[in-house]
Amino acid sequence: MASRTSARVLTVANQKGGVGKTTTAINLATALAAIEKTVLIIDLDPQGNASTGLGIDRERRAVSTADILRGDAGLGDALVKTAVPRFYVAPSTLDLLGLEMEIAAMGDRAFRLKKAIEEYIPDPARGRPRFDYMLIDCPPSLNLLTINAMAAAHALLVPLQCEFFALEGLSQLLQTMKQVRESVNPDLDLHGIVLTMYDSRNNLSDQVVNDVREFMGAKVYETVIPRNVRLSEAPSHGKPAILYDLKCAGSQAYLRLASEIIRKERQMQAA
Repeated sequence: MASRTSARVLTVANQKGGVGKTTTAINLATALAAIEKTVLIIDLDPQGNASTGLGIDRERRAVSTADILRGDAGLGDALVKTAVPRFYVAPSTLDLLGLEMEIAAMGDRAFRLKKAIEEYIPDPARGRPRFDYMLIDCPPSLNLLTINAMAAAHALLVPLQCEFFALEGLSQLLQTMKQVRESVNPDLDLHGIVLTMYDSRNNLSDQVVNDVREFMGAKVYETVIPRNVRLSEAPSHGKPAILYDLKCAGSQAYLRLASEIIRKERQMQAA
C-alpha cells in the first residue's frame, strides 16, 4: 500500500471480546509516542472504547470514522489530539453500527478505509501530522469493518488472552487473514501475537503460553502482558495506563512491547 503518509499501518484485531485488544491498542500507541513516534489510533469499534479510554468525550467526535467510511469526510478531518504528545485518535461513534449495511452494496466496500489512508495528506499547520504509525482498533467480530482494517493494513497484531480456548480463536482469525490476503490485500503480514492477561499464579496461563509459542513460534512476541488491575482501572479515568500509573506491571510491559515492535519493524524492513 503506497500511502502518502509513509505510516506503518497495524491492525489490532481479535474476533473475541475481552482479550485486551483496545487496552493493547491504547497503551502500545502511548508507548510508541513516548519513544517519539507520531501515532494515530483509528477507532473502528462502534462501542468507541479506544476513544473513551483516551478521554475523548462525545462532543469532540463531531467527525468520526463512520463519516470517513461513508466518504463524507477525510481522515484528516477526524483527527483529535489526545493528552499524550504526538498521539492522535480518529474517534468512533455508534453510527458505525449501521454503516456495514450502508456500504455493503458498494463495489469498493472493503477498501473504504484504505482509500482514506492513502488520500491523507499531512499538513502540520492544520493539525495533520505525518504519522509514523497508525493502529486500527477493530470490533470484536470478523465483519466488514474488520475486513476494511485488514485491507488497509501492512500487518496484523493479535492480542490473545491466556485462556483455554485461545488457540481455537486464533485459528479462526488466521483463516480470515488468509482469505483477506487471497482476496483484498496480498501484502498483509502477521506482525505478531501478544499474549495478554497472563496470571503467574495460574498454571493454565503457562500452558497457554507454551502452546501458543509451540504453534506460532517466532510470531509470538517475547513480551507477555500480565493481568493487572491498573490496566483495567485506567480507561475509566480516560487515560492510558502508562499515564495513569507508569510504574505498574502492565505499563512497563507495554513499554517493552513497543521496543520489541520497533526492533521487529527494523528486521521486517531489512528482510
